[in-house]
Amino acid sequence: MDTSGMYVGLDIGTTSIKVIVAEYLKGQLNVLGFGNERSDGLSRGVIVDIDKASEAIKRAVKAAEEKASIQIHDVIVGISANMLKIEPVSGLVAIGDQAREITDQDVRDVAAAAIIQNLPPEREIINLVPDEFIVDGFDGIKDPRSMVGVRLEMNGMLFTGPKTIVHNTKKAVEQAGLNPQLAVVSPIAQGLSVLSDGEQDFGTVLLDLGGGQSTAAVIHDHRLKYAEVDPEGGDYITKDISVVLNTSIENAEKLKRNYGYADSSRASEDDQFPVDVVGQSRPTEISEKYLAEIIEARLLQIFGKLKTQLSATNALSLPGGIVLTGGVAALLGITDLVKAEFDTAVRVTIPDQMGLRHPSFTQALSLVNYRGQMSEVALLVQSALTGNQQLVRQAQAQQTTSQSVAPTTTETPSTPASTDTRAKQPKKRGQGIRKFFSDFFD
Repeated sequence: MDTSGMYVGLDIGTTSIKVIVAEYLKGQLNVLGFGNERSDGLSRGVIVDIDKASEAIKRAVKAAEEKASIQIHDVIVGISANMLKIEPVSGLVAIGDQAREITDQDVRDVAAAAIIQNLPPEREIINLVPDEFIVDGFDGIKDPRSMVGVRLEMNGMLFTGPKTIVHNTKKAVEQAGLNPQLAVVSPIAQGLSVLSDGEQDFGTVLLDLGGGQSTAAVIHDHRLKYAEVDPEGGDYITKDISVVLNTSIENAEKLKRNYGYADSSRASEDDQFPVDVVGQSRPTEISEKYLAEIIEARLLQIFGKLKTQLSATNALSLPGGIVLTGGVAALLGITDLVKAEFDTAVRVTIPDQMGLRHPSFTQALSLVNYRGQMSEVALLVQSALTGNQQLVRQAQAQQTTSQSVAPTTTETPSTPASTDTRAKQPKKRGQGIRKFFSDFFD
């Protein structure tokens, strides 16, 4: 299977909107350009003003286009895990009266059969991830195509979210002049990209500390099993600093980034810095430790609520521990604070792409990486949800390319629909990113 191509990831965050153009070639991710613009029209990770959000998306896309020297049309967009519902589904279709080879259309048909259910009017399907196919009673099959049978079954996991969130996200993308070719639940993409095979298998908690919200996702047996969202994040820390120190939001954000510590025990009482205080003509000297105490108080409040939810599912007993990502994960001392609060192993994941070595870029890179690793069957299943024939054509193109490439032959990857083939060819600008069981996770 050849998944080579050029893809565009769109991360619509509360604080910033990030667009990454990358080439996925033989498992290697090469970033060609990126855009990072201040977000607008979002609150707590949810789009509340489509017009403002679409304008912010346009700015980020334009910046990425200029750096990558391409014209962007199609994007892979992340959907937040707010009020995410995960449930197992299964489908069954008859191939025919007599055995014949299973085709792409049969895979799409059985996927469509799996999602025939009465969804509440306020919910919408985001993703369907196939676990296995069953051909005439033989289970554990990952790709049933070209096999011979009379009955095809599929077991998988269905991910649904509030229709308002899904609709507003897609609408803002479309209003920005883009095609949301693929929507992905954010923790699914991140889990595949930042966790090792062992961490995904035995179980790990992925803690995404964003600007508008904090998301705890449990990845176990290579599946997203649980997600909990706390509507507080880095913006709340900034507001706390602004209120306590009586300074502007802009100054508070700079203080957090330049002097902030997540763990107050690591900050110094002697190191001080000036703070512009509203109503005073001269700056006031504030200690590093005092600022850290403000930051730590909010973080402990967030962690406390997430810990209660995770403990109820025995997730903190999983051997993979906690993996941190998101902009707040860049705070000094964050691993020590999380380790002390959750009493488990903790590490921070940081992209190794040049110019993107910050936890806040993890999500956008994960979206590109997720699409690059999607199999032909996964594309066909996802196309059954949306009726997107473009995904079907891409799956067929991947199969054709795989069949036509000899082991000793090097081929130039075809350019997918996410770029304009008439635009000048971009230059490569970087090298790529390099059970414990409980009743709840059975």
